[in-house]
Amino acid sequence: MSLEANFLNELLADLENDKLVLPTLPEVALKVRDTLEDEDASMMDVAKVITSDAALSARLIQIANSPLLRASRQIESVEAAVTRMGSDMVRNLVTSIAMEQMFQATTDATDKRLRQTWEHSTEVAAISQALASQFSDLKPDQALLAGLVHDIGVLPILTRAEDYPELLADEAMLDRIIRKAHTRLGAAILTKWLFPPELVAVAAEHEDLERDPGGAADYVDVVIAANLQSVFGSDHPLAAVDWSSVPAFQRLGIATDVSVVEMDETSAQIEDVRAALSG
Repeated sequence: MSLEANFLNELLADLENDKLVLPTLPEVALKVRDTLEDEDASMMDVAKVITSDAALSARLIQIANSPLLRASRQIESVEAAVTRMGSDMVRNLVTSIAMEQMFQATTDATDKRLRQTWEHSTEVAAISQALASQFSDLKPDQALLAGLVHDIGVLPILTRAEDYPELLADEAMLDRIIRKAHTRLGAAILTKWLFPPELVAVAAEHEDLERDPGGAADYVDVVIAANLQSVFGSDHPLAAVDWSSVPAFQRLGIATDVSVVEMDETSAQIEDVRAALSG
């Protein structure tokens, strides 16, 4: 059996048998989520949880003062930041910041891959937020989180690949493995993290360009469209896709007779979001 087939078989078998070590959300992100879901808790209680983590606090204040939020005055405390943002945005941004730390490599072997994956995820997240706000009634900050987590299934693949130097040396083989397995792994990770079903679906289904479930546009549609836009004009295989054949664009009401979705008024916003998420 080839290295590629053997790696894939073992990876998916371990997933089926609950033997695969999946990434976990940092405790502070879970505490923030639990506190926000507690009806007796206030935003000040949420701020106390965040303040217990110095790095998280600093990043949240940095984002609160970025063009992303367009604050009218300088925000200098976590309390002021969470009050300015509101519960939904705080939950999603804390999760986003926690995820950023998960894309830090422990070895040089996967550092480049992890950085590329995070940069791609932030770009898709920024475009997703803009598409959701312009073409749907979906929550823009939830669309941002959907974009960030769509490729989360790449993480355990790269972690395991560190034990296979010959696999890391063969980028084409690694690409094929990621393409075949990351959606199943991503859905398993987000299910473990108790994410809502609409975001689990993003990880599971964003590669299905023919997906057309009927009903109103959803976060999977947004991420599919954002993902295709992010690679437009590049040498990525998806750059050759005919957008008129992708139901997600029709479901969002996006005309595909232009090369790039017309979002001139939000291009600056997309860059602001990318900059804020990139730290």
